[in-house]
Amino acid sequence: MTEPADSILAEYSVSRESRVKIKTYVALLLNWQRRINLIGPTTVASIWDRHILDSLQLLPLLPPGTRHIAELGSGAGIPGLVIAMAANLEAHLYESNAKKAAFLREAARQTETRASVHTVRLETLRDNPAVPIVQCVVARALAPLPLLLEYAEPFLSHGAIGLFHKGQDVDVELTAATKCWNMKFKKHVSQCDSRGVILEFHEAIRV
Repeated sequence: MTEPADSILAEYSVSRESRVKIKTYVALLLNWQRRINLIGPTTVASIWDRHILDSLQLLPLLPPGTRHIAELGSGAGIPGLVIAMAANLEAHLYESNAKKAAFLREAARQTETRASVHTVRLETLRDNPAVPIVQCVVARALAPLPLLLEYAEPFLSHGAIGLFHKGQDVDVELTAATKCWNMKFKKHVSQCDSRGVILEFHEAIRV
């Protein structure tokens, strides 16, 4: 009998090696969850549907030839670290909380995933000349869209696309963002939440 985890991983053609990594990651996350709040306590029982599937649904949206991604407000590494494990990418994970950053480093070590954890505040990225070049920047449940675009601008302005999870208030956020940004984007219906979308940004220029 196929386990739910295997069905989800098979749906996105995750390799056998990457499946082992993701399962190792999930076990580690659940262990650390007893000490620090990495995911919502009510979502622990549905971690594969609520978190892993929510991450993997970004895989078909990655630009061809993607090798490096960045995640803003990484937290538990969902979706950034999960995508890096699934697609064998290198990830730059931005997380200012020291305990969560420690988890990310340990998860990357145990799964042998190429990841750099940056314990800096996102407000500092705009003035940082050393922001890495990536092909995609992701964020989930981080900030209202106008602020999120400010955080993502250093990556978007160097050619990355943005893939941002958003909820039922997405249209309100888009309206607010048009006051500050000229945007080129697409909406994709979330595979996990009938009220949610993935915003795929190809351009965001300050007005």
